Amino acid sequence: MSTTYFSVEKANKLIPAFKKELNELKKLQFKFDDKFKELESIKKSDGQHVQTDTDKVFKIESELEFLEIQAQLHVSNIQDTGAQLKGIDPGLIDFPSKKDNKKILLCWKEGEEEITHYHTEEEGFAGRKPLDEL
Repeated sequence: MSTTYFSVEKANKLIPAFKKELNELKKLQFKFDDKFKELESIKKSDGQHVQTDTDKVFKIESELEFLEIQAQLHVSNIQDTGAQLKGIDPGLIDFPSKKDNKKILLCWKEGEEEITHYHTEEEGFAGRKPLDEL
């Protein structure tokens, strides 16, 4: 698969949709964590033996799998554009780009209204620089 390269303008147009995707992912993550804690509690409920074969355990495990499938759809909605989801909380998304034939990553962090920084793959998020330094 070939790499999609983004202009700042093209990447910025995707941010509103990506904010919605991240919001859904956070909701799913919260539900998943809650269900997982419930499952762990049930499995250890009798203090001596791990409960793994009850209908309730099966139901919760099925719900966890469904939440994972839902989350993967939201991740795919982002990654299918060519953008790279780096984190959910806080939301971090990189957009492959080029400047003077050099590969860079336009870097958006949740809370920012638009892309204002970039970095190279080697530098990562810690090496973010303002776009005006390009």
